[in-house]
Amino acid sequence: MAYLDKDVGQTEFEEKVVDIRRVAKVVKGGRTFRFSALVVVGNKNGKVGWGIGKAGEVPVAIRKAVENAKKSLKIIKLKGETIPHSVIGKYGASNVVLKPAGKGTGVIAGGSARAVLELCGIRDILTKSLGSNTPINVVKATLNGLTSLIYREGRADKPLAHDSEYKEDQEGQRPEINE
Repeated sequence: MAYLDKDVGQTEFEEKVVDIRRVAKVVKGGRTFRFSALVVVGNKNGKVGWGIGKAGEVPVAIRKAVENAKKSLKIIKLKGETIPHSVIGKYGASNVVLKPAGKGTGVIAGGSARAVLELCGIRDILTKSLGSNTPINVVKATLNGLTSLIYREGRADKPLAHDSEYKEDQEGQRPEINE
């Protein structure tokens, strides 16, 4: 039986550090400083995830964040190098408007949303971040928008209950909608 090396497949993901913060805790003898890092990882082919790491030193916090991000990977279906339709991703007080763009437009997005979109593999898109600009919330709102995209087969993460005109249920019959 052949055993795989632990590092095989680890190099396929790129990582971007979105935010590093110094957090102070006030204790009896003074302040203790720690660091938190927000990292986005992706393979530029439809897999993307995010993670937060906290530690006493920055490199350790980044390493922990990368490990957490690889555990939260999501698969995003793409339509070429853009998305199939406009969508608004929401999380907390952050809203991110995602619109498909023509070929050659590039990624027009702010810092946190740009990291998610580039590592997802999207090359042509227009975005606008509305509401809160907290990096964690913007990353989550962007991912919520990307996972809620509707394709002919259904939604990227789960089928919609009210999506009966696009998709039939498992037995081949349309579900009944009571209004």
